[in-house]
Amino acid sequence: MTEKQSRPTKYIFVTGGVVSSLGKGIAAASIGRLLKERGLRVTLQKFDPYINVDPGTLSPYQHGEVFVTDDGAETDLDLGHYERFIDESLSQANNITTGRIYLNVITKERRGDYLGSTVQVIPHITDEIKAAISRLAPGNDVVITEIGGTVGDIESLPFLEAIRQFRGDVGRENTMFVHLTLVPYLAAAGELKTKPTQHSVRELMEIGIQPQVIICRAEQPLSKEIKRKIALFTNVDVDAVIESPDLSTIYEVPLSFKRQKLDDVILGRLGLVDMPEPDLTGWTDMVRRVQHPASGEARIAVVGKYTELVDSYKSVQEALIHGGIANDVKVHIEWLLSETFSRDSGVDRLADFDGLLIPGGFGPRGVEGMLSAIRWARENELPFFGICLGLQCAVIEFARNVCGLEESHSSEFAEDSSDPVICLLDSQLQVTTKGGTMRLGAYPCALVEGSRSREIYGEAEISERHRHRFEVNNEYRDLLTSNGMTISGTSPDGGLVEMIEITEHPWFVAGQFHPELKSRPTRPHPLFASFMQAAARHAERGGSVTAELPAGV
Repeated sequence: MTEKQSRPTKYIFVTGGVVSSLGKGIAAASIGRLLKERGLRVTLQKFDPYINVDPGTLSPYQHGEVFVTDDGAETDLDLGHYERFIDESLSQANNITTGRIYLNVITKERRGDYLGSTVQVIPHITDEIKAAISRLAPGNDVVITEIGGTVGDIESLPFLEAIRQFRGDVGRENTMFVHLTLVPYLAAAGELKTKPTQHSVRELMEIGIQPQVIICRAEQPLSKEIKRKIALFTNVDVDAVIESPDLSTIYEVPLSFKRQKLDDVILGRLGLVDMPEPDLTGWTDMVRRVQHPASGEARIAVVGKYTELVDSYKSVQEALIHGGIANDVKVHIEWLLSETFSRDSGVDRLADFDGLLIPGGFGPRGVEGMLSAIRWARENELPFFGICLGLQCAVIEFARNVCGLEESHSSEFAEDSSDPVICLLDSQLQVTTKGGTMRLGAYPCALVEGSRSREIYGEAEISERHRHRFEVNNEYRDLLTSNGMTISGTSPDGGLVEMIEITEHPWFVAGQFHPELKSRPTRPHPLFASFMQAAARHAERGGSVTAELPAGV
């Protein structure tokens, strides 16, 4: 057995202090990328302290997007960052909530697994948390676990206690704590203040956790004096005080950490010696394409239901940027609320854009605005990309305005519609509960030969991730196709419509799935790459053109 196979798995725990939304997920993902570049097998995990079993029933305004994995888990949006940075597909085991921990423990109690014992937070809840960490060890050299929330939150205490215990279980030499904190700049005083960081670390130490690395979010550079002060009052080495300033793109964070030798600090603390130096040439070039694209700019209108909170469409945002990377073009995104569009107003704004994207969503609010935007794009040859609800709206709009079914709709929005061109999946007819019951996860899709979709993917069968309850009504397929809509992708048995396009349009493609969930900065999704190429050409020529997939994508 080689040394790489025999050495124990190492564990890194990332906690946050002072305030939330500092970017623990990006920091954890960046560490993961650096360690993977050093030749290590890495996975990441998120612990969320809320009592929901998963975020699937949470409002996008509260929690942002729901990221869906291949195995059908509805997870926190940070898992999207993890996948994009380390370029690995994750699973249900990578996102654990308080609700899931308690559900597992209570299920075991009802089954009799604890017969004779009083079930308590310690040891039963903390043991369940530790088991979730250990479950990821096989096949990985490093497991990075992000603890959601902020040190001091009562909800996070069981997780913090569990990782404190875990260090004793697997050995100090195999664990490491990284604490992300805020160093605020007070303009009135003209200086950075370290006291919040000191208090945050002190609170962590009161729990029994001593961080070995402090990552400092700050609007101003940290001087050597500030770093020495933080190191002194938090009991960490000066070289382990890492600054994390605001950057023009999240993909620069690994490069910033590398410049400060954070990967060397981590490897040294964990006893991982003789690891190869990372080759960040490809990653650096990708960042250059984001920051200084060589081929101009394309303006994309995203017309959706939750556009007031961009995190509701975080993966869409990143996938559009990836499409820009594939074409070496700058992507300018404007988030437009669909409720502000109608047949008579709002749609003229689309003349200022080079592409329209309609993302996913649920419920009737804003749907009519989406239909108006899609009609404008179809009639004015603006590149159009529909995702999930975007496909359904494209079908409804086409049925109304091309096929002549003026009352057509989705049975989700109008149960008594005379022409429900979108209807409930057969598998959903008997479903009465909401959590985890949609068509979730990766499903195969057969692409029609000669279609634009087949050309874009370059494959006859693909696999994409889904999250929906409604589908194209098969009773209307012949009518749609006879009027010029191409059903370019179906389930392998032909029973479900997965992709549609309009061949006579320069670029009009929609999928029932969520391709944004599989896009990576180093491997842009083919649909987003092709859409952004069409948008870039629209920008260059002031008109619509047929797009081909960029070479090498």
